[in-house]
Amino acid sequence: GKSLKEGIDINKGLLVLGNVISALSSKKRGSKGKSQKQHIPYRDSKLTRLLKGSLGGNHKTLMIACVSPSSSNTVESISTLRYANRAKSIKNKAKINVDPASRVVNE
Repeated sequence: GKSLKEGIDINKGLLVLGNVISALSSKKRGSKGKSQKQHIPYRDSKLTRLLKGSLGGNHKTLMIACVSPSSSNTVESISTLRYANRAKSIKNKAKINVDPASRVVNE
């Protein structure tokens, strides 16, 4: 009952996270060669809403991918490496947020 629902919610969150990473890492080109705006499904799960700043916003992010040397886990290790490779191609431009009132004080 309860643990099944929890497992379903976790899998849904990870699936949506994968969709967000795929959307952020792919570059859509329009008919005239210009890049198009693409919908990023941040609102589809609580996990992606929490990670919005880290995934495509104003945060610096570190991802650690754990793989196993065991041959019985080869499929999962390859899947993890593909996932990490997609995440690696996301580029954030972090900048310092400064309140306009405090900027005057600092100058």
